[in-house]
Order: sequence, then C-alpha cells, then structure tokens
Amino acid sequence: MTRKLYIETYGCQMNVADSEVVASVLGEEHYEITDNESEADLVLINTCSIRDNAEQRIWNRLDALKHNKKINPGLKVGIIGCMAERLGDKLTDNKLVNIVAGPDAYRKLPNMLSLADTGTSAVDTELSKEETYAGILPKRLEDNAFGGFVSISRGCNNFCTYCIVPYTRGRERSRDPEDVLNEVKALINTGHKEVTLLGQNVNSYHYKTGNTDMDFPDLLKSVSKLDTSVRIRFTTSHPKDISDKLIETIAETENICNHIHLPVQSGSSRMLNLMNRKYDRDWYLERIRKIRELIPNCGITTDVFCGFHDESEADHEQTLSLMKEVRFDWAFMFKYSERAGTYAATHLKDNVPEEVKTKRLQEIIALQRELSLKSNRADIGKTFTVLAEGISKKSDKELFGRNEQNKAVVFPKADYKPGDYVKVSVTDCSSATLRGILA
Repeated sequence: MTRKLYIETYGCQMNVADSEVVASVLGEEHYEITDNESEADLVLINTCSIRDNAEQRIWNRLDALKHNKKINPGLKVGIIGCMAERLGDKLTDNKLVNIVAGPDAYRKLPNMLSLADTGTSAVDTELSKEETYAGILPKRLEDNAFGGFVSISRGCNNFCTYCIVPYTRGRERSRDPEDVLNEVKALINTGHKEVTLLGQNVNSYHYKTGNTDMDFPDLLKSVSKLDTSVRIRFTTSHPKDISDKLIETIAETENICNHIHLPVQSGSSRMLNLMNRKYDRDWYLERIRKIRELIPNCGITTDVFCGFHDESEADHEQTLSLMKEVRFDWAFMFKYSERAGTYAATHLKDNVPEEVKTKRLQEIIALQRELSLKSNRADIGKTFTVLAEGISKKSDKELFGRNEQNKAVVFPKADYKPGDYVKVSVTDCSSATLRGILA
C-alpha cells in the first residue's frame, strides 16, 4: 500500500541533501512524496540546531501540526536531523512526535516506523563513525530544479568552541568518490545544469582506501570532467584547509564556478583563537590574496558574527577593517547565540551585553551593504553567463538566476525559460541584485 510522505526541511543545504536521502530510504517502503501536508500519512521535519531561533521555529511548527493530527488521528510525525540529535527523547514529551532520528539513523527509519505503528515512540540518536549512506541514490524533491546538491562528507572534526555541529552530526567521514560521481551522473542525466558539492568542510575531504587516495581538489576535478557543460560549485570551505592546489584547480577548470564561500567569523586573531578556528587574521588574508592572484574575478562570500565571549570594541573594529580589506561580495551576518552542549556554553561566558551585540551587528550589516553595492556597481557594463532559475518575483516578464560568481541577476525573459544559460549584460544594480539586458 502506498502512503504519503511530507518532508519539511529547515537549515542548510546539507539538510536538503539529507531529506533526499530520507525520501529514497522511505521510497523503498512505498512512501510517495507529497507537497500537500494535509494528505500526508507521515510528516517528517528535518531540523537545524545552529541557532536557538531555528529550534523555536520547529516548536511553533509542531503546535501548528496538532490541527492535522485532530483531523487525521493516524498521522505520524517525526523530528529528524540536528535538533533530534541534540534533544533526543525529550522531543517525545510532545505527544505529537512519534519518531526522533538523528542524522546517522536514516537507514533505520523503516524499523522505527514499524515501532511507532505499535504506539511506542521510536528514538535513535546514535552517532556513527562510518555512516555515509553509501549505495543510496537520493530522491530529488524538486522536479523543476536545475541545480542539485551532492554531499561528499558527513560530520566535522573542527570543534569550533561555539558550534554544535560536531555533537549533532558526529566526526568527519569522507564518502567513497565512486558514490559521489554516480550521484553527480544521475543529476546530469536528469537535466541538471549545476551541481553543488556539500560538506561541513568540503576542502578537508580525503578518501583513502586500497589503491584510492583522493583529496578534495582531485574529487572536484573528477566531477568537473563528467560533463564540462555542467557548472560545479561547492560549499562550505574552512580557511585552514583552502590549499594552493584547490585554488589552482578552480583557476584552471572552466566549469568550476569562480566563487568561494570562506567563513571568517571574526577579523580578530584573539577572537579566532577563542573560537578555536585554527587560523589567524594574517592566514585568512594571505589566502584571500592567493585567491585574488590566481582567480581575479572570483566571487568571495563569508560568514561573520559579533558578540562572542569577551569580544572588545577593538576586536569588533578588526572585523570591520578585515571586511573592508577583503571586500566581500556578500555575507551571512548574525549575533552570537550560545548553544547548550558546546565548549563555549560551559567554558566561555556569553558576557557581551545584548545591546552591544545589536549595535555591532548593525554596523557589520551597514558596512556589508556598502561593500556589496560597490562590488555590484563594478559589474555594470560586464557580460555574464547566467543560469536561469525561475520567474522573477516582481514581474512574469523577467527571469532570475545566478552568474558563476554566485550573484543574483534579473533580466528580460524574451524566449528563454528556466534551465537555460543566458548571456546578460549588466546595466544596473542594488546591493543584493544585478539587473541586465540580453547580450
């Protein structure tokens, strides 16, 4: 008997990829994906625990699902992913939740559902040192998507003091390159025009067994050769692991996009040390100089946050000065939010006043808006190849997409459609978007 599965995904692209693994596992158990939650027999919420507000959204979502349960008493509800790993069986205190599965328990979901059918809550948050979901071909959830995601590794070994990820996703494991290549081939064969390789730290990828010894630049090169008309992206890079070999590989390979997301977090070496980031300000700036030298037109984006333990005004000023020196195209920017279970939560007091955090974040946002506008203005008059992703929100006569530097571009629809590569000459911009005409 076919049953209906509704998957709701929160957080990063890694969670999107995980949801596709789950869809594949449950597809073997005759679960069919639906985009209508009211007809679902099973609702799974794939969660994120990076910041507290991400978890608050899940609690609110569970409250909303109580209505569905009243209408359909047989409805099963599962919490999967990082919040499931962090809170475990505490989530079953909410009587709505039948299943709690951590990121390494997705193969066990069929058995967990059988247990839930007996009226018993099923919880599995055991982390694995080996699980990479080898042999599972993810089921793509967006049939009209032209870009696909492929996880190349799981977990993280970095243990930044503020970060919950190593505790919710376990230690780092690199996937067999053959599995990665097979997934990419499957995307290409179904018409995808762009593939993004994913990992908590993609550039520390290293798979070694028998006669195989492959690092990330080797894998990136192998993927790029499968179809040179398909663009290749990757995220997220850690500054300590971005090697000359990787930069050279991007520079010399035409279909690897000239864009690197390189989270800096802070411009202060003192703060970076407290965060256990394993690099300092000088190292980061030297890597940026190398990227600019070998890939002059490379888009560079980042993550940056303020208000970590003991951050002084001088530390904050160093962050602002680094931003000015690097000239990031765009950034994820936020205030520090202490996460229970991290090293910082027990050893590094969250002692920067909230009003100070807010002021510093506003200064970071204002500066980045200025930098983004300058970066985009410098593109006026240039022509880019843009992968059309969809219809513009403001006009059905326009399309939007991204160039290889990962900048958003809006342009006239004309005879083009989503999925086409389009040559666009930039004529105007805002801090967030380029606008252009057909070249």
